[in-house]
This record gives sequence, structure tokens and C-alpha cells, in this order.
Amino acid sequence: MQTHILPEMTTPGGGRIASPKLRHSLEQCEDFEGLEENVNRYDLLLLVKRAGKKAGFSPRMIALLDYYMSFTRDIDWEEGSRPIVYQSLARTALDMGVSERQIQILEKQLFEVGALTWHDSGNHRRFGQRCSETGQIMFAYGAELTPLAYLKAELQDKLHEKQLYDKAWMETKRQISWYRRQIRAILLEAESGAGESGEEFTLDEADLVGFSNRYDQIAISIRTYMDLIALRELLGKHKDLHETLNTKASQHDQEGLKCLSNDIITEKDSPKGDSNDVHYKYTNKKQLNKLSTSRPSSSFLQEEVAENPQRQLNIGSKGGGSRRLEQKEESSEEHSTILSTGLQHVTLKQLLNISSERLKAELPMEPRPMNANDFVEAAYRLNRKLGISQSSWGHACMTLSRIGAAVCVILTDQANFREENRVMKPGAYFNAMVNRAKSGELKLHKSVMGKLRRDNDNEQAESSNRYKG
Repeated sequence: MQTHILPEMTTPGGGRIASPKLRHSLEQCEDFEGLEENVNRYDLLLLVKRAGKKAGFSPRMIALLDYYMSFTRDIDWEEGSRPIVYQSLARTALDMGVSERQIQILEKQLFEVGALTWHDSGNHRRFGQRCSETGQIMFAYGAELTPLAYLKAELQDKLHEKQLYDKAWMETKRQISWYRRQIRAILLEAESGAGESGEEFTLDEADLVGFSNRYDQIAISIRTYMDLIALRELLGKHKDLHETLNTKASQHDQEGLKCLSNDIITEKDSPKGDSNDVHYKYTNKKQLNKLSTSRPSSSFLQEEVAENPQRQLNIGSKGGGSRRLEQKEESSEEHSTILSTGLQHVTLKQLLNISSERLKAELPMEPRPMNANDFVEAAYRLNRKLGISQSSWGHACMTLSRIGAAVCVILTDQANFREENRVMKPGAYFNAMVNRAKSGELKLHKSVMGKLRRDNDNEQAESSNRYKG
């Protein structure tokens, strides 16, 4: 049985302005039936903190609300009770390190957003008493937090909006970072000129200075105070610059540059010209046989694998003929290994059809046709989930090319998902595929076609079952 009685308020006492908003908040207090089941007062406070400015709460407002919440008890938020903080303004101001007037301003701001009202005495003096046995408030005058209970649904909606906004903000920031890496790589490539492979990409000094200045103007630090609109405008500028540079680079195709996304291997550094930077941490100096490109043709894998792997090598030192011959032999051997896997018979469309949903989720979302580099980037991102180490990935890239390594990741991912004979150690399975390629036993095109055939049979079986049903 309830033992406390709260005095009835006949007027919004103490001379406080009786606005419709104040009267509504007092009616809410009178009708309060306690918090919902499995909801406590700190759940409400957590919603306020997470929604923050989106719901109209400043950091100082949240600090005062958090302070007031500590003076209430669970029993105050039950039916028949009301959470009233009856500590004096002076004591609150001293604890918060501000003046009484600042506390009044913060209380008014909390009132405006619907989180607080007042249960006033005639002269605004704040006092009260709790029952020593039950802990219930026997009588009290002061700031009342009951209206906060009615904000729960609104706070949840605001929090959901904030989460969607934050997700869009972070995704835009990620895209800007990606474009910045590509722009810096292109400018560095243009500045350094020819790499060890002899593939040269240079810009006129005036063009290089112009592009560098354009990049410097947009290479500003991204801070959380920047809104999404400003961030998207910045992303658009990065896309324009990246597209312009790619267009400029494409003019060098007839001079021997296959594609801007091909890596440039230097004496001391790892690949720096890769448009997706998918294995930039692997620093082995051995020349890679690269198959991925940005061209949209679905038959591009066949075209690239069929090309002559022997390239003009710029040795630049006397007596380099022996080294050139060795590198040509290595390149020819790698090309033969790749051809033996049947990779040249695999199309991008087939890769997309056999890819799992989690691999598709890693594919870059760009307003252009899909290319082989997209699968390389997606496979590289999936390596950690599959337990494929960086060294294993780099070894596979040198043995099978980057796109060949990506196909192995796609097949490993599918093996990890299948119901029968499920692969429990994807990393070991991946390494076994690469080792089989060295001995000529790996047939990627047969594995891909087999997966497509099984998926087609399963679809037909399900369709037949639905028809019979």
C-alpha cells in the first residue's frame, strides 16, 4: 500500500508562467503509471546520450540530466510515485561548478525538449522527504523528470535517424579516402615516370603542377563537425579529379600502358599504382603477372591470360642481358601455370554468379561497369574472415596473378558455406589450391563451371518441388 501523498497543485505555483506546454507536462505527471516493464531510468538516459543533438540535447543539458537522475530511485519511476529532485538550486550549482542562473537556464532547455518540468512550492523553495523504511518520497518540491518517460518512442526514432545519418557519413568518408589513395598513386606514378616494367606514364610539368594544386585544395582533413552535405560535395570533387586523371592516363595506352590499374614494381617499394591497392602490404619484389583491369568486357579474363606475358624490361645497367633473360623465363613459367588452371576460360559474369552474398557485399559500389579489380578488392577484404594470411595472399598473387588468387578466394568462400563436406579451415584449403596450381592439378574453370551447374540443378529441383506442391 502506498504510504506517501504528493500535494495537489491548484496553480502552476510560484509565479511560473502557466503556458500550455507547462500545463501539458503537469498533466503527464498526474497520469504517470510508471515505466514499461524491462525499462529502467538509465535506459532513458542512455537514449538521451545516444540521440544527443539530434533530439535537441546539448552536452551540458545531458550532464545536468545525468546529475539529477542520480537523485532518483527505481521506486520513484513506479506507478503511484514521481521522480522529483528536491535538492536546492544552490547545492546543484556548487556541485556543477556554475551559477544558479545557469542551472535555471539548463532546466528551461530541458523543459523545452520535454524532458523535465517542475513541481513548485509557493516560493520556489525546493525541499522534500523520503520514507526511511520504504525509500518512497513522502512529499517533495523541485525539478520533476516524469516527462522524460514519455519521450522514449521519440528518442528511439531520433536515434534511428542519427544512426542512418552516421552510417551515410562514414561511408562517404570511406569513399573519399579511397579516391585520395588512388589520386596520390596516380600523381606519384606520373612524377616518377617509368618503373622497372618499362610501362611509362608521365604528365607535362604544367599538367602535373595543375593536378597537384587541385588535389591540395581538396585534401583537407575530414572532421566530424563537417555535415554530410559538405562531405558529399567534397566526394564529388575527388571523383571529378580522379576521372580527369584516368582520362589523361588512358591517352598513354597506345604507348604501351595496358591500364592505369596495373602495379608499378620498384626496387624498394611495393605496388603503388594499383587502382584498388588490394595487396599493398606484400612487399616481395618478384614481378607479378597481373590480369585485373578496369575494362568492362565480361570476356576480359580470357583476353588478358591469352596475351604474351613477356614484357620489355628496363635494366638500366651494363651486363643486364642475363637478368632480362631470367625474368623473361620466370614470366613465361608463371604464364604457363596460369594457363594450365583454365583461368582464361572464366568470365566476370560467372564469377559474380558463384560469389556468396558476403563477398558481393565487399564489391565496390561505383557508377561504372564491373571489372576484374572489383573482385580482387572484394577477395582481399574477405581474407581476414576466411583466415587467409597476408603472406598466403601474396604467394597466390605471384603464382596465379591477382585475379587468379581472387578466384581461389571465391571458391574457398563457397567451400566454407556448403552443407556437405564443409571446409572448416579455409586458410589451409586456399593454400592447397595454390600448391595444386604449381603442380598443374588446379582447374579453376572446371570448379567454376561445376559450381554453376550445381546451382542450376538446385534451382530446377526447388522449382519442381514448388510446382508439385
